[in-house]
Amino acid sequence: MSGAVEANFDGLVGPTHNYGGLAPGNLASAKNRGSVARPRDGVIEGLAKARSLADAGLAQGILPPQERPDIPALRALGFAGASDGAVWEAAYKAAPELALNMLSASSMWAANAATVSPGADTSDGRVHFTPANLVTALHRSIEHAQTGRALARIFADEDRFEVHGALPSQSHFADEGAANHVRLCADHGAPGVEIFVHGRDAFEDWQAKFPARQTLQACQAVARRHGLDPARTVHIRQSRKAIEAGAFHNDVVCVGTGPVLFYHEHAFEDRDAALAAIRKAADGLFEPVFVEVPDAEVPLSDAITSYLFNSQLLIWPGEGRQVLLAPKETEETGSTRAYCERLTAGNGPIGAVRFADVRQSMRNGGGPACLRLRVVLDEAQRAAVNPRAWLTPERHEELTAWANAHYRETLAPDDLGDPALVDESRAALDALTQILGLGSDFYPFQRAGA
Repeated sequence: MSGAVEANFDGLVGPTHNYGGLAPGNLASAKNRGSVARPRDGVIEGLAKARSLADAGLAQGILPPQERPDIPALRALGFAGASDGAVWEAAYKAAPELALNMLSASSMWAANAATVSPGADTSDGRVHFTPANLVTALHRSIEHAQTGRALARIFADEDRFEVHGALPSQSHFADEGAANHVRLCADHGAPGVEIFVHGRDAFEDWQAKFPARQTLQACQAVARRHGLDPARTVHIRQSRKAIEAGAFHNDVVCVGTGPVLFYHEHAFEDRDAALAAIRKAADGLFEPVFVEVPDAEVPLSDAITSYLFNSQLLIWPGEGRQVLLAPKETEETGSTRAYCERLTAGNGPIGAVRFADVRQSMRNGGGPACLRLRVVLDEAQRAAVNPRAWLTPERHEELTAWANAHYRETLAPDDLGDPALVDESRAALDALTQILGLGSDFYPFQRAGA
């Protein structure tokens, strides 16, 4: 793959960003349930983080938020009204918990949008995308159809891209996307090893405090449909200990890029077998580099609350070693700050840690890595991407002005039933489709009004 790069496509924080506490096992989400959210700050923070990567010379794109509240879903569930705003008001009054699930801006966490395999790994040489069905949580299970639509608009060239449908929306194929997927390689354009991490086998009896969201069967199905070489594909089980501590996705305890895998001591159920399987799959391609964080230095609880591993591990232009882009919370937690200082003082593969302020996302349980979907693209594939999806300085300015014009400064619990949210959100999204070149029929409300 000539001139291949790992591009990051960040999900924009949506106009209805709020703290509904809807995700079982997500400790930050549960802790902040009912707090006052700041949607405008959220989208500005996310854009600033993305802009810092683009300014450094990294390929940086944008994924649009979804239409919320989801009025078509509410109508399908029997709610009615003379207007869509009236439907929302009626649903929020009659069934507030259900309504909150239809209001969530959770599509901002693009790491859950899909699993992506680059052409260097697939049997047909195309980039393959499988939108995640996200069946474990109601508020996320309604995302995959629109996610597929967004990917198809941004990666529209069928000679270079294949956007699959989601796996069956059934618990045996529970799929949470790239948050449970890591690709290691010598070079982004060279064949690599794709690592799929599952929490449970669908045919076992899972009994635990928190759900194991990803099944082995979902991982296997995605690998098959992407045409991956079984010899270069590794299936690893996440540790029960990590899940029960609040690591609801593998990316809360592990991140990797290039040949480097950065992970917590308790990330995997059988660490030695996992590392041996990766070495075997990489044999003849590259030598994996493992950076393990001992529990004695960073307790699992600190790793999860600080989101040390929900950071972006990046091959930064001009840097001899990799850069970890971590949330401010990693800097503010004693054990992780001290570990990062020791990490970068040595001669290991990670040479610098930089910190990003994404507090609005973090309070709902999503760090810098949650906000992005990684897509490896060669020169021809990159040229085939919808050009409006790339974040340029001009696009950043345009999106910042858009957010300032359309987003509320705050959304408190008492504001969530406001019928005006429907029209406000739609006005923002209608303008966004023009900025990102998505077409006038991208969102359900646009198609309904055509």
